[in-house]
Amino acid sequence: MLAAACVLAACSSTAGSESSARASNSGNDTTGNKASNCTNTISKKDLPVVTFWGWYPNMQLVVDNFNKQNNEVQVCWTNVGQGGDEYDKFQTAISAGTGAPDVIMIEADRIPTFQIQKALVDIKQYGFDAVKANYGPGAWKDVSIGGAVYGVPVDGGPMAMIYRKDIFDKYKITPPKTWAEYEQAAQKVKDAGGPLFGDLGANVPAVMMALQIQKGATPITYDPAKPESIGIALNDQASKDVLDYWGNLARKGLVGTQDQFTPEYISGVINGKYATYISAAWAPGYLTGAGVGKGKDTGKFAVAPLPQWDPANPVQVNWGGSAFSVTSQAKNPELAAKVAYGLYADDESLTDGWTNQIIFPLNLKALNDPKFVDLKVSFFDGQQANKEVYVPAANAYKGMTYSPFGQYYFDAMTKQIGAVIEGSITGAQAADRVQEDVVGYAKEQGFTVQ
Repeated sequence: MLAAACVLAACSSTAGSESSARASNSGNDTTGNKASNCTNTISKKDLPVVTFWGWYPNMQLVVDNFNKQNNEVQVCWTNVGQGGDEYDKFQTAISAGTGAPDVIMIEADRIPTFQIQKALVDIKQYGFDAVKANYGPGAWKDVSIGGAVYGVPVDGGPMAMIYRKDIFDKYKITPPKTWAEYEQAAQKVKDAGGPLFGDLGANVPAVMMALQIQKGATPITYDPAKPESIGIALNDQASKDVLDYWGNLARKGLVGTQDQFTPEYISGVINGKYATYISAAWAPGYLTGAGVGKGKDTGKFAVAPLPQWDPANPVQVNWGGSAFSVTSQAKNPELAAKVAYGLYADDESLTDGWTNQIIFPLNLKALNDPKFVDLKVSFFDGQQANKEVYVPAANAYKGMTYSPFGQYYFDAMTKQIGAVIEGSITGAQAADRVQEDVVGYAKEQGFTVQ
């Protein structure tokens, strides 16, 4: 049984309505037919057109910049929904064998899910060497499987510790450099009658996975050269230690257990319920959009490097990040790859992205730009957060291997973190249950588990 056949049960099932904003347009697609239903306006109508799905808030500007600067190809962009909504539509097109765009925006952890179905093209043969130096090795690893490259990295999420300066000052806490110090600081604040030090959210399993990797775990080993074989190690000692660590923090009442990205959690952040927020470089933009840092909490946030398990051997990890991939339905994959490599790669688009906190750029032209590095971030009360925290973390990130059924893995992790929060099992037991669940699922899909 081909392993890819049933992996799709792990895809997001969230249904979403297609964007209704459409503009009448015309141009030649890569087969010479008329492209229509573009959100953007194509002015160079005699050039071939590559169709593209993507959802960045400033995508209109990005596409217009590309089309203005390019005299070989034009982009017809459509926003069919964000995240799961887009993936559902892409899956429908894969199953039908038609209807997919030439280029698609995909989060890095979803690339294996579509690659295993042969829905994406290895773009290494289409100009990779010319742009390889534009991104670091960790960024490329996240979009690669085996020796093949299935996307062009755009933004990432190097992780760090956001914290409340007012709370740290009140309880005379300095930013902890290790997770042992993090627990000690949490206990000190609790003993003094202070707020929760952080939060264990069951709905952010990617954070737990990242922290397990930071401690030395290798959850997934996968090589597309052997597509029916996969290594799954979700209950090694490192994974158990991290789940036990956070479970114990929750059991002692040192951290909360609120789902994140909820009104209740955001209200807690605004009102000083939590002293820290373990998150990624995109978090300031998200928090600002949610109203954090705009009211009575203005100027109260700062950021520090992510605490380490072993300070003698620091490991930087990532949460989130997206790429532009060429689909196997592209009629001219070489031209489509040109678009994937060129979109969101010009100075104007990159600058707009990071100045408006839309992306944390992985393109080294932006990542090493003194204007970006030295930026005094208003959310952090003028702190040079990129120079001090995020850029070093991004440069040190080594990348990781994602699972071809990552959503199932995350769902299994969410379920067991919930059980840890309830107190019915330990973190170590949760790791064993996740391993059993995911291995069983993989075998059902036809994988041989190593």
